[in-house]
Amino acid sequence: MTRAPRAGAATPRAPDRRALLPHFRRVDPVMAALVETVGPYRLRAEACDSPFRHLVQAIASQQISGRAADTILARFVALYAESGDARSGDDFPTPAQVQATPPDRLRSVGLSTAKSAALKDLAAHTLSGVVPDSATLAALEDAEIVARLTQVRGIGPWTVQMMLMFQLGRPDVLPVDDYGVRNGFRLAYGLAELPTPRELARHGACWAPYRSAAAWYLWRAVDLARAGVRMPISPRARAASSSAPRPRPGARTPSHRRPARRPRAPASKR
Repeated sequence: MTRAPRAGAATPRAPDRRALLPHFRRVDPVMAALVETVGPYRLRAEACDSPFRHLVQAIASQQISGRAADTILARFVALYAESGDARSGDDFPTPAQVQATPPDRLRSVGLSTAKSAALKDLAAHTLSGVVPDSATLAALEDAEIVARLTQVRGIGPWTVQMMLMFQLGRPDVLPVDDYGVRNGFRLAYGLAELPTPRELARHGACWAPYRSAAAWYLWRAVDLARAGVRMPISPRARAASSSAPRPRPGARTPSHRRPARRPRAPASKR
């Protein structure tokens, strides 16, 4: 993971293929071939209004469809607009307002008991400063952001990693638990089984400092497979990536069954 940008610096500029291709050709010919086939790197960060607001949306979206999440979030915001508690000019509630809201009132908009508890815990951690404001968050290193935000109930490393990539524009994040990234690696490297998170992390170390781009291209490998496009990896290039994990004889490997639904991924990931 990367260091924080300089104080007051804008969201880091995404690298382009002029930077990515020479690096990947040097360290991993298979990834380089994938980059050449997919084309330009198009992940562009979109800054969130505030960490609190972004994480409210992430919690509300967990394990449900996008349409259902949008409906619940609209009801959640309307709850405060109707009560007259919202800040002037912005209907979205403050952490103090959420913390003061009885759990049964939160559940009345369609939030589960667990999500209601998670939102109140998020509010408490925001008021205590563990979840900082946008300016403070931007000055923190990736590892510190993960350590702080995962203290909130219901927020795991994957949620924070998506925030690092898609809101903060951090260039060196590898979400090794993401099914799409693991499946993309399996497809691109011609493996029979999914790599374990540890295997993916070990192989992906060579992609630094561009592991966010590598993850994005592995998502695109899944898109290529769905479209019926053969992987562009030659046997010679695959052999050159000698560190790619292979299932050990007799070892148990993860199945291809998809895990439970996670919070919605950003549109640029999909």
